Amino acid sequence: MKINIGVFFGGQSVEHEISVISALQAIKAFDTEKYEIIPIYISKSGVWYSGEELLNIENFKNISNLLEKSEEIYFTPEHNDFTLYSKSKSFWKQKKKLRKLDIAFPILHGTNGEDGALQGIFELKGIPYVGCDVLASAIGMDKIIMKMILKESNIQITDYVWFTDKEWHNNNKEILSKIDKIGYPTIVKPSNLGSSVGISKVNNPDELSDAIDHAGSFSNRLLVEKLVPNLKEINCSVLGDNEEQTISVLEEPVGGKDILSYEDKYMSKGSSSKGMSGTKRIIPANISDELTKEIQELARQTFKVLSSSGVARIDFLIDNETKQVYVNEINTIPGSLSFYLWEATDMKYKELLDNLIQLALKRQREKQNLMQSYEQNIFNIDMNSLKQGKA
Repeated sequence: MKINIGVFFGGQSVEHEISVISALQAIKAFDTEKYEIIPIYISKSGVWYSGEELLNIENFKNISNLLEKSEEIYFTPEHNDFTLYSKSKSFWKQKKKLRKLDIAFPILHGTNGEDGALQGIFELKGIPYVGCDVLASAIGMDKIIMKMILKESNIQITDYVWFTDKEWHNNNKEILSKIDKIGYPTIVKPSNLGSSVGISKVNNPDELSDAIDHAGSFSNRLLVEKLVPNLKEINCSVLGDNEEQTISVLEEPVGGKDILSYEDKYMSKGSSSKGMSGTKRIIPANISDELTKEIQELARQTFKVLSSSGVARIDFLIDNETKQVYVNEINTIPGSLSFYLWEATDMKYKELLDNLIQLALKRQREKQNLMQSYEQNIFNIDMNSLKQGKA
């Protein structure tokens, strides 16, 4: 019997379109003899849809027409009910069952999908799901919290300052003083976005305000980091869980600027329908064996420290002169699931997906062995003591 995999994609995020590309790449790579794939598209307004029309990327050029041909669906809040229901026009109509899922496979990038929000729904439902849990997803999405944890764990990161947009407008003199201490040029980022959205390079204090206003239009928590000189960017993917990890070969993305932009990643010639797999890159990265091993070990440590699971991509910054390595960030649902790195590591995309499914099932088995409730009936005590505030 085939395993029913619900692939969730789209979402209420500035990375919506990239999620669609990543998900359709994965769907095409699944072993159809093992798995029955149910596409579950989350629109930009947060409505869920399913249907065969969602499997053709050309159909996304006309979203209105696509959604008219797709079926609006929903989950009930009921624990252990993994059935997708068709949304009827009348609340009083009997629920129409569509498909029952065995495993949820989220391939959403950014807010409301990669940040633990959707994973929380899966936890409440009790359904096995691929990738990081709620905690690891939230940590990986929030660059500020992530950096705090990495710093506490003695993993090298760049100097940074963080603040809220209100703090910037109410007390920017103190913040400017902190930024002056880390020195220019700097990078200004929103705290919780990916795909280089909202990021600016700042060469001097005069450019800072515009960059912060730009980042602040995406997030109310902001991050300013010291720019690494003589920059070389290196990425590495990790597959596994807290118990065991496999490390990919390294890649060196190729961009024309100090920051690898959204356009570099997704809009360069020939890459617009390929997601991250279409980005210009050198694989394996053109660095020494010694530096390669150092970065791979740092990738493993970062993956474990941040309690990651499934597949992640960890991005590094290197000062090409001093060879100092800094962890930049983790992507807990990386673009294209980093399949191109695993294929270069001699693991086919189909095998990568198999491994991710097995990791999800393993976590579910381990979770079922944990105590879920405490068998002690507190209501057997004298209820009068509760009324009198003595409990």
